[in-house]
Amino acid sequence: MKHNKFYKTKLATSLSIALSATAISPISFVQAEETADKTEVIQVTGIRSSIQESTRLKRDASGVVDAISAEDIGKFPDTNLAESLQRITGVSIDRSNGEGSKVTVRGFGPDFNMVTLNGRTMPGADLGDSSTRAFDFANLSSDAIKSVSVYKTGRADIATGGIGAAIDIVTGKPLDNPGMHASFGAKALMDTTNRVGNDVTPELSGLLSWTDEEEVFGASITASFQRRDSSAAGAFVNQWRTDVYQDISSIPQQQEGIPVELTNAPTEGQLFSLPSDLRYFVQDNERERTNAQVTLQYRPVDNLTATLDYTYSKQDIHANRAEQSIWMDNYKSAITFDDNIVATPLNYNEERREQAPRDLGLAQQELNQVNENKSIGLNLVYEVNDQFTLTFDGHSSSAESSPGAQYGSWVNAGLGANVTSAQGVNFNNGLPELLMTFDDCSASRGLNCNNTLDNADIGTSILDKTRASQRTDIDQVRLSGLYEFDEGSIEFGIESRSMESLALQSDTRHTMGNWGIENPGELPEDFLTLVNIPSLIDDYDTSNVYSDGVTGSASQIGAWAGDVYGFDFLAHDAYHTNRTIKEDVTSAFFQFELQGELGGMPYNLNAGLRYATTDVDSIDDITLPNAVVWEGNNDFNVQVGSEAQVFSGSTSYDHLLPSFDFDLEVVEDIKVRFSYSKTIARPRLDQLSAAPSGVSGPSDPTILVGAQLGTASSGNTSLVPLESDNIDISAEWYFAETSYASIGFYDKRVSNFTGREPVTENVYGLRDATSGPRALAAQEALIAQGIEVTNSNLFSMVAAMENGVDFDSLTAEQFENAYDIVANSDDPLMDFTVTKFINNKEANIYGMELAVQHFLGDTGFGFQANYTTVNGDIGFDVNGDPTVTQFALVGLSDTANLVLMYEKDDFQARIAYNWRDKFLNTQAQYINEPGFTESYSQIDFNIAYQATEQISVFFEGINITGEDSRTHGRTEAQLWRLEDLGARFALGARYTF
Repeated sequence: MKHNKFYKTKLATSLSIALSATAISPISFVQAEETADKTEVIQVTGIRSSIQESTRLKRDASGVVDAISAEDIGKFPDTNLAESLQRITGVSIDRSNGEGSKVTVRGFGPDFNMVTLNGRTMPGADLGDSSTRAFDFANLSSDAIKSVSVYKTGRADIATGGIGAAIDIVTGKPLDNPGMHASFGAKALMDTTNRVGNDVTPELSGLLSWTDEEEVFGASITASFQRRDSSAAGAFVNQWRTDVYQDISSIPQQQEGIPVELTNAPTEGQLFSLPSDLRYFVQDNERERTNAQVTLQYRPVDNLTATLDYTYSKQDIHANRAEQSIWMDNYKSAITFDDNIVATPLNYNEERREQAPRDLGLAQQELNQVNENKSIGLNLVYEVNDQFTLTFDGHSSSAESSPGAQYGSWVNAGLGANVTSAQGVNFNNGLPELLMTFDDCSASRGLNCNNTLDNADIGTSILDKTRASQRTDIDQVRLSGLYEFDEGSIEFGIESRSMESLALQSDTRHTMGNWGIENPGELPEDFLTLVNIPSLIDDYDTSNVYSDGVTGSASQIGAWAGDVYGFDFLAHDAYHTNRTIKEDVTSAFFQFELQGELGGMPYNLNAGLRYATTDVDSIDDITLPNAVVWEGNNDFNVQVGSEAQVFSGSTSYDHLLPSFDFDLEVVEDIKVRFSYSKTIARPRLDQLSAAPSGVSGPSDPTILVGAQLGTASSGNTSLVPLESDNIDISAEWYFAETSYASIGFYDKRVSNFTGREPVTENVYGLRDATSGPRALAAQEALIAQGIEVTNSNLFSMVAAMENGVDFDSLTAEQFENAYDIVANSDDPLMDFTVTKFINNKEANIYGMELAVQHFLGDTGFGFQANYTTVNGDIGFDVNGDPTVTQFALVGLSDTANLVLMYEKDDFQARIAYNWRDKFLNTQAQYINEPGFTESYSQIDFNIAYQATEQISVFFEGINITGEDSRTHGRTEAQLWRLEDLGARFALGARYTF
């Protein structure tokens, strides 16, 4: 391959490097280039040219490929690469805090897509999901990115691991833009959701690129820093408990002698659901993101180029969160059901009656997390001759998510006030309304009876904290050769990739004022601030909602409580979970391309074969749970001891993965394509764990009818990857350089889907205090005295009999505060519902992709539009048996984009509309209850003006209509989570010279 050198004017080269390697400058320009014989070539660049380039890449590619150039990313009003990728046909994104983080392609979620940086497999790490393989695009600024390509069909020369797509991020190189160039940008970001941080925060970026005159040496550095302060407010329900209705006795935990009043009761045999709680929340977020990349290049002779690059990104994340909540009680008074196929309360009410008021939950939480990504790579390209090229590429990359505070990564300081004499929820609206009767005058509570929630009413309960970290390392080496001839090329190569993921976690619980809020008024006056949390959910009427809540610092409360209650608040405890997954992949590939004519019609053919062998080792070093402590009526704490045990397993598998792409230009500018490939996606890391995890206690004492067993999950070290046979058929009409229309059909036949198989068994030898001799004796004593056998009464009687206390001498809450029940050797082994992963499912995913793109002559106006359908043959049956774990395809939804553009002289504008339809996000939000994400749309815009040859200014808006996100269960009334989102705006400028 020969290097043709181009000579540019100084101004043209400066602008070229600024726009091709940064994502902020959005202005078009005219680039003048001179060939070796000094002939000047004029090339128009900007929105139109970048779209022209991406159209060329799509047209010339083998298979179905979409690409975005740096200008294209910069022209979208997007905060990161994920926000830009969502504009591509068939691509949708997952959002975190209103910002794009991970991508779904043709219905396959983040774990089923392979993300590479300059062709190198990138690791993922996330404390929020320590089992993910997915790369989080929120870690990367777009400033250093030259292009992003989405390969929707498999190719032999692309690393295995993506069924949905392989996404390659390419960074700029100095020898691609000879000379000296510099560009600096600044943005002022305004997040309309911000509540306590700075309303306007900075984003700074810069680029410096240099080569010597002979183009032997080159060096570049890009860097960016962004701070974002934001808030989120909303509501959620922890559990929707679904059962089959028989009669009024199907409503659990009714007060004896006072039946619940049912309106529009479910019919016999109908499914119905009841909520466990309702919680409002407000969360204040601070994030700082730092990105940098250094690239060094050396070309001592024309046929040898060495590139050494180092990429670094870091996110510092801090969040303060406050909740206002009620937990459903035993004293249900009236429920009105709706007419859905699964009956759901429209109105739900409870009354304490003769019981003292119970607690209004006022938990305070804090998150501190640091995400770091590091990658260093070396690339050598040696052109043996004009036809044969050898390429060596190696890199070592890491992703680490670690605690950002001395106490760990997360803390929950339980607070409450025993002021609730009656409570309920109105589920008629999109936002459930929390209804509560306030009472701080009960003599047994000893509160100040001023009819106002204040510091004197509030006390502590339980403090939970988590210290977790995840680190994933990938070392990869690849050697490939390319032989080019007149009619095509032959490419071959070998590759070795080693991955090691280490996840550490410890969960610690400390008792403060206990579940009964024993010490109201104990906190210092300046710790808490009264806040109307529901009023912060802007898009809903909350005038009828009980509004009083508080905000504070969970870490401040935790440090204070450590001194007062005598425990170590800082994280000095050992990790209870230590999981290592090692994965070694060795592969070889062969691929050839041919070009020619068939009946006078030009064609391109690409066929290849990839062989990959994989060895997996899974090691879990677990500090064993030693007891399920019964702390109160239905409160259980899985206590971790000091004894540790190592669990391990391993597996090996290999795959032969063919690929075939053929396109034919049937008439001028009209191409038809056919592609077939076989691809794989490896299991999530938690599915490969060797030991049970997530052990939790039962919903109630197991001696009681209707009690649900405790739960745990267990991986399977023998799991193999999903395998997909993929077919794509499409037709494309390129009726201008920047205009095309396309229609495509895709079909994916996937086997080895990982299903969940629940089994009932004991874990770690844990015993059940709620069904042993003491519980049986207490049950008999209650019956003999004519006392209803409820969870509270049963706990109190066991505690009274075990400690020689008169049952009538203490209230139920006093028993809970004073005693815990620990299982002994006389108690039976406790049964758990253990979810195990197995390869036992097959599914078919198919759909259509429609796209059109056009610029209207010289008017400056243009548009892009696309629509993707995603269908699957296995959905979730919302009327299905709630005791059975269903398998269903998640993430399947139609998507659409519409982008309107204008570019004329020094002015340009773009407005983009993105829509994603409702989809199933999980089959098990709680046990066997599904979670559906409701349809979501968003409008973004970007306006830019080239003020001078060196200075451009721009204004952009993201989610300008402030659309919210909402998820629900079997019916829309069954809210899982609602988050009130808002618009973000940025005003910026870039100086280039």
